[in-house]
Amino acid sequence: MSDRKEFRDLATPEAARDAIASLDLAPAPETVPLREARGRVLAERVDAAIDVPGFDRASMDGYAVRARDTFGADEADPAELDLVGAVHAGAAPDVAVEPGTCAEISTGAVMPDGADAVVMVERTDEVGGGDDGGAGGDAADGEPSRIAVRTSVAPGDHVMTAGTDIAAGARALGPGTRLTPREIGLLSALGVDEAPVEGRPRVGIVSTGDELVRPGEDLDPERGEIYDVNSTTIAAGVEEAGGEPVLYPHAGDDYEEMERLLRRAADECDLVLSSGSTSASAVDVIYRVIEARGELLLHGVAVKPGKPMLVGRLDRGGADADEGAAAGSTAPAGESAYIGLPGYPVSALTIFRTFVAPAIREAAGQPEPATATVEGRMGVGERYGEGRLRLMPVGLLDLDEAATERGDDRPLVYPVDKGSGATTSLVEADGVVAVDPDTEYLDAGETVSVDLFSPDVRPPTLLGVGEDDPALNRLLDRLANPRYLAVGSREGLRRLRDGVPDIAVTAGPTDRDVDAAELGGWSREWGLVVPDGNPDGVEGLADLVDRDLRFRNRPTVSGLRRSLDAALDDLADERDADRRALAERIDGYERTAKAFESPVRAVVAGDAHAGLGLRETAARLGCGFVSLGEQSVVVRAAPDRVDREPVAALAAELGGGADADIDAEEAGAADGASDGRPDLDAILDALPGYSRNSRNDP
Repeated sequence: MSDRKEFRDLATPEAARDAIASLDLAPAPETVPLREARGRVLAERVDAAIDVPGFDRASMDGYAVRARDTFGADEADPAELDLVGAVHAGAAPDVAVEPGTCAEISTGAVMPDGADAVVMVERTDEVGGGDDGGAGGDAADGEPSRIAVRTSVAPGDHVMTAGTDIAAGARALGPGTRLTPREIGLLSALGVDEAPVEGRPRVGIVSTGDELVRPGEDLDPERGEIYDVNSTTIAAGVEEAGGEPVLYPHAGDDYEEMERLLRRAADECDLVLSSGSTSASAVDVIYRVIEARGELLLHGVAVKPGKPMLVGRLDRGGADADEGAAAGSTAPAGESAYIGLPGYPVSALTIFRTFVAPAIREAAGQPEPATATVEGRMGVGERYGEGRLRLMPVGLLDLDEAATERGDDRPLVYPVDKGSGATTSLVEADGVVAVDPDTEYLDAGETVSVDLFSPDVRPPTLLGVGEDDPALNRLLDRLANPRYLAVGSREGLRRLRDGVPDIAVTAGPTDRDVDAAELGGWSREWGLVVPDGNPDGVEGLADLVDRDLRFRNRPTVSGLRRSLDAALDDLADERDADRRALAERIDGYERTAKAFESPVRAVVAGDAHAGLGLRETAARLGCGFVSLGEQSVVVRAAPDRVDREPVAALAAELGGGADADIDAEEAGAADGASDGRPDLDAILDALPGYSRNSRNDP
């Protein structure tokens, strides 16, 4: 009988937040050099120890005067004053202003004794000269230079007195102030070179699982190995929240190794985060480590994604003696907080963002980030009935003027959910819709509230779906902020029919009748990709049926697969055979790969004798190619979106333009400036097997 840990009583999201709030993550305050203080939070009040400025200074270029000497002066009857010298910024005055005299002065210079105002230079004229003359006076007659003042000033005019900015003893900045360049400038003006700031919680990150490999190391997919995504992404989230991430070696599913790493991290950090090994599996050991070496507060939360979540505490003082504590660790003795995140990237990042990041920000004294919430309308219906809070990643499409004309300017909201194991779900989404556990269905057109990932989120200008294609990828580079979801030709047409995307791109034969405007397209050569030199002598589709050759296919939503099925229909007709029987004779016909390059890469790796693909892909990856025909690639737009500016811009690109004479080799660099880039013809010329759409059947 297995000792599997079951999720029996899932905690509510509120209980999970309460459990995390009960943990002590806050480190001790610290003092940092001012050059390292940007973004940190003051831990205590800072008072001014000096006046700023520390002296009376001129706030503009002109002449330092006794204000009473200018009373009554105007353009018609200026006051004439003797110029006794000059005072420059950064130098102590060596002159004094007596009655009837003035001194030239620069902005920021110390006011000389006797002066109490400054007359701007534009309201003065030189009217005499002398041998001790000051600035620019005419010394020819040996008389002192004289300055005619054509305005009157009051005491203090154009003078910043000592302490005007901030006076000694005043409260300069209070605790909790986030230090931006402005605050750092004030501290600099006060002569402060170090700032007392809230400590940054040290957060240890341990990714677990025997299948994990560090990025940069060799990967063996045959063993089910995957790159460790969570360590780097969670570390970035910790830093963004104000914490100090500490990455540890990833742990396998071994109890002793897991215990050693977790206890070492607990000794060195304020919070330990792990990802993986939290689900209800016999090989998962983290919850047993926590129960044995600390306290497990909860296991499992009623939220999707992210049910397998742990919250607890780990006792300190258990790291191997020869490893010691990390240099500079400020973690106090006692306990370290612990939170276990799910292993799938979407689940881990969603749980981190929802539950963990706020706790790190609070411990670091950081304010909650600016958030933005928008009201949108569901573009499609979405069914859900699992009785858990669902944090559904969604994308937005702002239909701007087209929506306004219909009297509904709310953006369209559509789910972007490829499953918890897909890292692109959050990359392709703009925010999250929280679906209440009691909600079983969201209807198309229903109003929903979208919590954007950031106020800086920019929804795409154009949303496209359908077939993945090298020429399309280059064409999209020419548009401003498009988003394209490679869901396959059949699914692309279905979504276009449902009214969410602007465009759908299809390849090969289609069996869906969709009301759409055709914008243009191209042709591409498709067939069987084989090893370089075609060592098995593959000549066509019949070889896959009649010979013992391993094949790698594409899924049925793919346009390439539709063309292959049509070709197999033709072969069955020629042989008067059943197509399904022929398909069963192809080794690997049902073994599919989603990405259009994947079958080719299986050939490169030696895992298949042939794969379904394009001539372009075969040429780029150094493979042989057996042509089975040409496919039409067609770009279609929703009829009510044709006049949208981004759709019209794409239509213009599809129609060609004045850049058609650009050398084909330059087509690959069409990803920067909007001027001087190749048009569709040049893009197609640079791709083997591509041409303008000849409307050939599959």
